[in-house]
Amino acid sequence: MKESRVLALAGVFQALSLVRELARDGDCDPEAMEASLASVFKLESDTAADVFGGNRGVRRGLRVLVEQVEGDDRDLPLFHMLINVMKLERSLAGAPAINAKLGEGLTGMQRQLQHFPVTHPTIIARLADLYCSNLSDLKPHITVVGNPLYLRQTVQAQRVRALLLAAVRAAVMWRQLGGRRRHLLLRPRREVMIARGMLAGVALRG
Repeated sequence: MKESRVLALAGVFQALSLVRELARDGDCDPEAMEASLASVFKLESDTAADVFGGNRGVRRGLRVLVEQVEGDDRDLPLFHMLINVMKLERSLAGAPAINAKLGEGLTGMQRQLQHFPVTHPTIIARLADLYCSNLSDLKPHITVVGNPLYLRQTVQAQRVRALLLAAVRAAVMWRQLGGRRRHLLLRPRREVMIARGMLAGVALRG
């Protein structure tokens, strides 16, 4: 259970680190983005690893988790987004009608996924619309800090919102697996040790 919870937390870190990369640089790791976006649709998976296509699918998130908890150069805007995503997950949990609408929207997109990859602009635009139409009225609003040149571009804004939806999805899973915000404050070293072990396992499997 602890390993699954760390994977879910790594999923939040991964999606938000991709948001930060898009906002600063205008592009992001395509393989990690594919795994994060695909996780949004895996609502009936048996394990956390299955949600991300195996531990390898969230290795960026595991690495970011370790770096941000243990490193000296903490990305404060990323942590601010992380805390707000956790709060937004709580708001979503108290809004069953919105939860139902989100689920219906994602189910309705399954047919499109038979014709388009999850990173196709059509899919990303639909995910961004789902985020806006269902989560934009909940508190808190997620503020993304970055280069306005990129953030004003429609395509980039859609990618950011789609990844924010992936972050919320991972936060929902983290909570379902027993994750609590106090864990991030009181005992992150335990999560880091587990994340390091998972990273080593991914590296050994190539």
